[in-house]
Amino acid sequence: MESIEDNLLVLLSKITSKLPFWLVYRISDIFYFILYYVFKYRRKVVYENIVRSFPEKSPKEIRQIEKKFYHHLSDLGLETIKFYGMTEKQIDERLRVHNLDIFDEYYQQGKSIIVLGIHYNNWEWSASMQRNLKAEFLMVYSPTLTHKKTEKFLIETRERFGARCVPMQNSVRVAFEFNQVERPGGLMLVADQTPPENSQFWTTFLNQETAFFPGPMKIAIKTNQPVIMHHTRKVGRGRYEVFHYKLVEKPSEVQPEEILMKYLTKLEEIIREEPEYWLWSHRRWKHKRPANIRLHERTN
Repeated sequence: MESIEDNLLVLLSKITSKLPFWLVYRISDIFYFILYYVFKYRRKVVYENIVRSFPEKSPKEIRQIEKKFYHHLSDLGLETIKFYGMTEKQIDERLRVHNLDIFDEYYQQGKSIIVLGIHYNNWEWSASMQRNLKAEFLMVYSPTLTHKKTEKFLIETRERFGARCVPMQNSVRVAFEFNQVERPGGLMLVADQTPPENSQFWTTFLNQETAFFPGPMKIAIKTNQPVIMHHTRKVGRGRYEVFHYKLVEKPSEVQPEEILMKYLTKLEEIIREEPEYWLWSHRRWKHKRPANIRLHERTN
């Protein structure tokens, strides 16, 4: 039964990817209504996450953020599917990428880099950046134990313009291989995911104790690869701009936690500016910090 559902989902996705954008967004409007009002998909999780993150906001403001988030979540799901059928012209019309000179600068120096991304706005379309890069662009993803054909569809979608997907368990090995190949690359890690309960890196983030994967800073320190940040900003429905910022040029010359702290400071700033575009449906704060793990102090 699971295989049948998987095949059907892929078939529907491929059909949807060929629909015109105006129809895609009409479907998204319907999905929003179903997600928010009918199924009430993770409504409690989303509401509690936003309330704890913004204790200064009124109940009315919280509900406004919540509803905007579900509108955006519906759009994101359909846009991810639509990406499979988008032409280069459509991508150029709807996605403007800035600061690619940072990639070129390090490429000319023969340096590979670590790109820290965010579950914010539409990060999926950024896979198309490979068309404009000399460096190899690789994206780390978490493999699923189920829905293998759906996962294959998503990987094909992300790789259709030349980027390459790397399973999370291979990310460290790939980062080290970067230092041994002629063509430098950029390894993109979406670093705001929820780590296991025993994560060793905890700090205060959005007014609460929060755990983060220490992997990005460990990889950066061991490889001494420059670290940059990837930020997608929404400028209209189905229209985005991507910005890149240098975070740490020489990781081996700084304290390891400084790498994540710089990322988190910028991440929090982005979320506070337009909170409705972050992925609030994740159970981001489902774990509590163990007593034997220290809390890293944030310094701005």
